[in-house]
Amino acid sequence: MSSVPNLVYDIEVAGLPWEEVDEITRGYLMSKQRDDAAREAVRERTALFPGLGKVIAIGMWLVQEERGMLLLEGEQEPEQTWEKVSHSKIERGSEEQILRRFWELVDLRGKGKRTRLVTFNGRGYDGPVLMTRSAQLGIAPSRNLVPYRYDISDHCDLFDVLGYQGASRDRFSLDYWCRRFDVESPKGSIDGSQVAKAYRAGRIEDIGEYCLRDVRATAQLFQRLEKTLLPLFKGGS
Repeated sequence: MSSVPNLVYDIEVAGLPWEEVDEITRGYLMSKQRDDAAREAVRERTALFPGLGKVIAIGMWLVQEERGMLLLEGEQEPEQTWEKVSHSKIERGSEEQILRRFWELVDLRGKGKRTRLVTFNGRGYDGPVLMTRSAQLGIAPSRNLVPYRYDISDHCDLFDVLGYQGASRDRFSLDYWCRRFDVESPKGSIDGSQVAKAYRAGRIEDIGEYCLRDVRATAQLFQRLEKTLLPLFKGGS
C-alpha cells in the first residue's frame, strides 16, 4: 500500500445566512423537518444542504511525505510556508480560485500515476459538496470524488471503513475514533457547526488551522488502519 501516494483532504463550508436563502427554498427545507426543534436548528445548518454554502477552506495532507497544504479563501497570495501547522504551506484566493487549484492538484489525467484519496466522510459530504459547488461556479471537476463504494483503491473513506461500509448501525465522529486509536484529536476552539459564525466574525485563519489539523489527524488515523483493517477491504492491499 505504501507505493501508492495517499492524499487526505477535508473542506470547510460557510453556509448562507438564513435570511439570504430564498423563500421557496426556506419553505422546502422547513417542510422536511420533523419537529419545532429541528425547524429551529435548520437555520444554522445551511452548510449541510447542497448548494447553500461556499467553500472557504480545503485542507490536504500527503500521508507518506507528512506535509500539508491549505487552500484558504481570501485575497490572492501565492503558495508559502504556513507557521500555524508544522510541515504545511498555504495558498489563498477566491472561492473559485481555490476550487480550481484543488482540481489541478487531484487531476490524474495523462500523468500516468495514481493517487488514492483519503477522507473522513468524504463520500457523504466533502466530495459531493466540492463537485456540486464547482459545477455551480462553472468549474468542471477533474475527478470523480465519489467512485464505487466497495473498492477503496481510489477513495478510502475512513468513516465508511470504520462503519464497515454500512454494516455497522452506529457511526462515530473523527474525534471519537482518534481517541480510540491514540491519535491526537483535532478538536479545538472551532468545530464544523461553528464555521459559519466564525467566518462572519472574520476568523478565517482559525478555520484554516482547524481544517488542516483535521486532515493531519485523518492521515494519522489512516496510518493506524493501513496494515490492520484496510487490507480486509477490496482495494485496501
